[in-house]
Amino acid sequence: MKLIKDKFSQITSLENLFTAWEEFKVDKRHKEDVQAFEFSVEQNLFKLHRDLMSKRYKHQPYTGFYIRDPKVRHIHKAAARDRVMHHAIFRILNPFFDKTFISNSFSCRIGKGVHKGVTAVERMIRSESRNFTRPCFALKCDVQKFFDSVDQQVLLSILEKRIADPETMLLIRQVIESYSAGQTTLFDRQGIPIGNLTSQLFANVYMNEFDQFIKHTMRIEHYARYTDDFVIISTDKKYLEGLLEPIREYLHTRLKLKLHPKKISLRACHQGVDFLGYVALPSHRLVRAKTRQRIFRKLRYRISQYRSGIISENALSQTLQSYLGILSHANAHQLTQDLKNQYWFWLHE
Repeated sequence: MKLIKDKFSQITSLENLFTAWEEFKVDKRHKEDVQAFEFSVEQNLFKLHRDLMSKRYKHQPYTGFYIRDPKVRHIHKAAARDRVMHHAIFRILNPFFDKTFISNSFSCRIGKGVHKGVTAVERMIRSESRNFTRPCFALKCDVQKFFDSVDQQVLLSILEKRIADPETMLLIRQVIESYSAGQTTLFDRQGIPIGNLTSQLFANVYMNEFDQFIKHTMRIEHYARYTDDFVIISTDKKYLEGLLEPIREYLHTRLKLKLHPKKISLRACHQGVDFLGYVALPSHRLVRAKTRQRIFRKLRYRISQYRSGIISENALSQTLQSYLGILSHANAHQLTQDLKNQYWFWLHE
């Protein structure tokens, strides 16, 4: 097993910090905290570099706020300086860890993503059903409150097995322990903040343990995961039902996670497999009903922001194009026309 060594100097180098800043500020330059950091950006980055090298760096507290997407989520936003540092860590460590992930892990990875994940599930269904000539079934599960349930000590122990660099681990420990989802003891801290770029890496590292269990211990062939949402395809419904107990047991004992009891689905594939906002059917792909509702609701909200002068016409146009892009990956011609018509009507009402 290849270990990560001597990465601290790369993470904390001025070259990496300046590159991390350039990547971080994309689409954020209108934010007040980013503007304040940019006002003295060279001074701020040199100070961050000095603090990291002298081990005086301290992660600052988070700012909490709520978003509806469509359910209410509590987002924790780090200071701009800390988010630049998160990018610096991610740039150096993610390429190493990414090589250890299974091919059917699709969350926050270059060349993967939602659409590749849905396509992979459709491909697995066609393979297992022999192009829909025999029945097959999909077991779909979701981890309950995943980001707030990640056990920090378990996460650190997983990382320590791969990172043979005390300085890098000390920095990572600071980032992980800068947040807690309500626990009060030093030995029972849980959670990683949704808003951190590093949390995307840590989530994949954490759930990669489960991926390896599924692929190499359980020897399950047709499996795909996106963050804490995963699906398994088989022609044997009883086999899929029998997987639930060992899955629950592994998640509980190894990762201290629980399956969401209301988000376990086992259904015939010809009825449609709901995964990552789309419904995969034998002959076509639809947009999930909740996704459709969210697109229309968010577009109307963005139009109200445009009318109030909060966002520009260009930003509003980009929002519409992003939603049309989502629809373009499904059989949604009529829905696309409805969205364009509704956009024009709301814009001119």
